[in-house]
Amino acid sequence: MFQHAILRRPASNYASGLTTASLGAPDFAKVIQQYQAYCDALERCGVKINLLEADPNYPDSTFMEDTAVLTERTAILMRPGAESRQGEVRGIRGPLAKFFSYFAEIQAPGTVDGGDICETDNHFLIGLSQRTNEEGAKQLAEIFAREGYTSSVVDIREMASILHLKSGIAYLGGRQIVVIREMARRKEFVGYDLLIVEGPESYAANCIRVNDHVLMPAGYPMLQSQIEAHGHSVIPLEMSEFQKMDGGLSCLSLRF
Repeated sequence: MFQHAILRRPASNYASGLTTASLGAPDFAKVIQQYQAYCDALERCGVKINLLEADPNYPDSTFMEDTAVLTERTAILMRPGAESRQGEVRGIRGPLAKFFSYFAEIQAPGTVDGGDICETDNHFLIGLSQRTNEEGAKQLAEIFAREGYTSSVVDIREMASILHLKSGIAYLGGRQIVVIREMARRKEFVGYDLLIVEGPESYAANCIRVNDHVLMPAGYPMLQSQIEAHGHSVIPLEMSEFQKMDGGLSCLSLRF
């Protein structure tokens, strides 16, 4: 059960961040409206919000997930693959120190974005991507092993359709994985109960289980029906202004 979430408000220059999408510029008024709905949904799920002030030095910094990966006892600080984002990590150590006594860090030349890491109970899937390199994945796997966790690597470097591993998968607990159709046959997902997302709804694969609810992007009825049929209560959220900046629901918080 998640008790806390750390978030950072979007900065007024949010639209200056990195993106590969071609969906137009975000409307900042809608950004704030959608962000508040996200915060409200986390609180509805029983999570206490720890909200950090916006940091205009790093317009991507509202996408908190990429800065750290959290285990039961350790905060692992990432080294983002985009050089312009590496300074964001300094701003999260202090807030995490209020909750975690133990820290580990990814060191150069390794790079890891937290969006490439999917926890499935005591096993971690590590995505090799354009942002997470082999050295970073190796370091992270070694840290997980010291912590008593297993891990495996999922290479998505040849996939143009997703930026991060968690752009295409989500773990809902109970061995249930939401996965986009083009990844569904991969050996790393054998043994899981797969909820397959078809192409037109692929953005919705980035959803998050938060205690007794699943938060997912609004407007994807086929996946919502699948998730509900698997026994979950769904909270749909408008995410259009975050999708424009390659962001998804998991990106906007660190949950623990």
